[in-house]
Amino acid sequence: MNEINAIVSDIKKGNIKPIYFLMGEEPYYIDKISDFIEDTVLDEAEKGFNQQVMYGRDATIEDIVGAAKRYPMMAERQVLIVKEAQDLSRTIEKLVSYAENPQPTTVLVINYKYKKLDKRKKLHKVIAKAGLVFESKKMYENQVSDWIRRVLSGQKYQIEPKASLMLVEFLGTDLSKISNELDKLMLILPKETIISDKHIEENIGISKDFNNFELRKAVGEKNIVKANRIINYFAENPKNNPLVMTISLLNSFFTQLLMFHGLKDKSKSSVAKTLGVNPYFVDEYFVAGRNYPMRKVAQVIAFLRDADVKSKGVGAKQTPDDILKELLFKILH
Repeated sequence: MNEINAIVSDIKKGNIKPIYFLMGEEPYYIDKISDFIEDTVLDEAEKGFNQQVMYGRDATIEDIVGAAKRYPMMAERQVLIVKEAQDLSRTIEKLVSYAENPQPTTVLVINYKYKKLDKRKKLHKVIAKAGLVFESKKMYENQVSDWIRRVLSGQKYQIEPKASLMLVEFLGTDLSKISNELDKLMLILPKETIISDKHIEENIGISKDFNNFELRKAVGEKNIVKANRIINYFAENPKNNPLVMTISLLNSFFTQLLMFHGLKDKSKSSVAKTLGVNPYFVDEYFVAGRNYPMRKVAQVIAFLRDADVKSKGVGAKQTPDDILKELLFKILH
C-alpha cells in the first residue's frame, strides 16, 4: 500500500515517469494504477488527441514503440496504455531499445498481468532506471481480511471479523471481486456502519449460519448436530460450498491446533500471533484443544489428507457428499 500511495502521490505532484511497467499476479492494483493515470494525467480536452489504449493481443512491440514515439498534439504529453500486455510475453524484450531512450513527452503504461519480468534481464534493468517497475503480488488469505478492514476504514466503515472472513471464504483472494462486493455494501449501508455477518447474508447471499467457519466451530466444539446440519446444507448448495475448500479450511484449523498444543505460552495474544489468527477466533482453539488432544489431532490430519486425495478422484468412487460425511464421522467420533 505504501508503494502504491507513493506512486499516486508522485503523479499528483507532476513527477510523472515516461514508462510504468505494472506486472504481477494480483491484477487489482495494476488496474488501479493504470486507471488513475488514464483518468488524471491529461485533462478532458487533451485526451481526445493524446490518449490511446492498445491491447497486447492486437498489437506488436513495433506498433507500441511507433505509437509511443509520436509527439503530443497541443498538449505537454501523451498517454499510451497497453492493456493485456502479457499476451506479448514472447517478444516483450524487444522493448529494450525504446526503454533505453524513451520519448520524454510520452507516458507509456504497460499492464502485464499474471506474469513478471525476469530481473536478471536487460529490460527490467533499463525500465527500472528510466521509469518505474511495479510488482503487484498476490495476497495470502490471512492478509486479505486486514486489507478489507483497511479499505472500509478509509471509507468510514468497520467490519466484524467473521463477516470479513466470510467474504474471503466465498470470494477467495481476488481483490477485484471483493472490492466490487464492498462497493455494493457501501452503496446500501450508511457510513459508520459496522458490517456484520447478517449484512453479508442479506446483501451478498452468503449464509451466516451455514458456512465453513461455522462448520469449523461446530467441529471444534464437537457439536455433532450442528455439524451435520451444515454439511446437509452444503450438499444442497454444492456450487457455493466446494469440498476442496472445506477440507482445506479444516486442514488449516487442525494444523494450527497441533501448533497450539505445542505452545508454552498460551496467553490469547501469544496464541493469536503464533497461529496467525484474528484474536476474535482464539477461544475456538482453547475449546478445540480440550476436545482434541494432540494424538487425536494428528489422526484427524491423516483423515483430512485421505479425504483430500479422494476428493480429487484418486482411489474413490464416493460422491463429495459421502466423502464429507465419512470425514466428519471419523473426526467427531
